[in-house]
Amino acid sequence: MAFSAAETANPIHGPVRWSWHAHAHGTPTDPIAKAWLAAALAVPADALNLQREPRGRPRLGPPQQAYDCSWSHSGDGLLIALGHRVELGVDCERMRPRPRALELARRYFTAPEQDWLAAFAPGEARDRAFLRLWCAKEAVLKAHGHGLSFGLEKLRFADTGAALTLVECAPGLGLATDWSLHEFAPAPDYVAALAWRDPPPR
Repeated sequence: MAFSAAETANPIHGPVRWSWHAHAHGTPTDPIAKAWLAAALAVPADALNLQREPRGRPRLGPPQQAYDCSWSHSGDGLLIALGHRVELGVDCERMRPRPRALELARRYFTAPEQDWLAAFAPGEARDRAFLRLWCAKEAVLKAHGHGLSFGLEKLRFADTGAALTLVECAPGLGLATDWSLHEFAPAPDYVAALAWRDPPPR
């Protein structure tokens, strides 16, 4: 099964594509995600085999098991991603002042990441750097399936100049080099990250 030709206008990054949707805060996200996923896969909505793992991670079952999906909402937006023959996660955050960015970094991030954030002047630049790092970490952890409970400090990103790169992680996440990351702005005043890897043996 290939992606629907009707969806070719949606941005594609490697084996992953994403779509941005208006979403009223406090309303369910699943119906919007299901509708887009079904359209992207060119199947009726009632034929989409979307399941939830015990920790809440969405997973596509047969006959769509060659695909993976993830979604994230923040502010008034919803970001949905679909990948082929990969394990993926996505996270987005709306830009707003984060006066506790360094405090949260000291609690949840690794020492090198804390130093990286501290080098930014307080204000929008540091807030954006903090959210970039948060989205990158959460995207990987959502792909893995445990989410934030796995521990944000168990994976470390470094700024390579143009993007963040996973350079170290706990064995439960596999090798750092297994992971690909794409950072982007899905809409004005938002930051987001897609993370994916080849599915590990089950």
